[in-house]
Amino acid sequence: MAAVARALRCEVDERDHLFHLAGLTPPPRRAGRHIPPGLMRLVDHLTEVPVLVLSDLTEVLWQNRLADALTGPLAPEPGRANNGAWRWFTDPVLREMCPPEDRAGLSASHVRDLRAVWSRRGGDADVTSLVTDLRAASAEFATLWERHEVAERRADRKRFHHPEVGLVAVTCEVLLTPESDLALLVLFPTEGTDAREKFDLLRVIGTQELHPTRP
Repeated sequence: MAAVARALRCEVDERDHLFHLAGLTPPPRRAGRHIPPGLMRLVDHLTEVPVLVLSDLTEVLWQNRLADALTGPLAPEPGRANNGAWRWFTDPVLREMCPPEDRAGLSASHVRDLRAVWSRRGGDADVTSLVTDLRAASAEFATLWERHEVAERRADRKRFHHPEVGLVAVTCEVLLTPESDLALLVLFPTEGTDAREKFDLLRVIGTQELHPTRP
C-alpha cells in the first residue's frame, strides 16, 4: 500500500486514507518510506547529477538514472538490500567501489550518523533492529558504535570506482525534510576533477549490466 501511495504521489493524509480504505493501519505519522509529492516533483528536475532520497536509517527509497549508473540500481524489494549503512558493513562488493584509504572515514561517518538517529528515536523498533543486527554482523561497526560519536551528515566527499569511467570524485550535499526523517542526497562533481565529464559519459552508458544485482 505504501508503494501505491508513492506512485500516486499522495500527501501523508491521503496516504493514511488509502490505508484506512484498505482496512489497514497507517504507518506512524513520520515520512518513513513515503516520499512527499513536492519532493518527487523537485527530484524529477534534477537530471544532471546523481540524486537519491533516503530514510533517516540510510535506506535508499528512490534514485535517479544517473545514480543507477554510478552505484548500481536498487534492489526490487525495500529493506536491507537498499540500506546504505547495512550494505557498507556487510557487503564487500560495495566497499570495493571505494578506495581503501577512504573506507575508515566512511565507516566512522556511517556510525556517527546512525548515532544521531539513535539519539532522536532510539526506542523505535526499526532503529533498534538495525543497530542490533549491525553489531552482530560487523565487528568494525560494533567497535565504532562503542565510541558514542554523534554527527548528522550534512555534507561529505566520496570517491567511487566505476568499471567503465574509473574513479569518480563527488561532493555530497544532504538536504533534510522538516521532519528530519527523509534526506535528499545530491552528488555534485567535485571541483578540480574530471567528474563532470564522467557524469556525461555515465548518462550515455547507463547501467549496461555493469553493476552486480543487489540481493
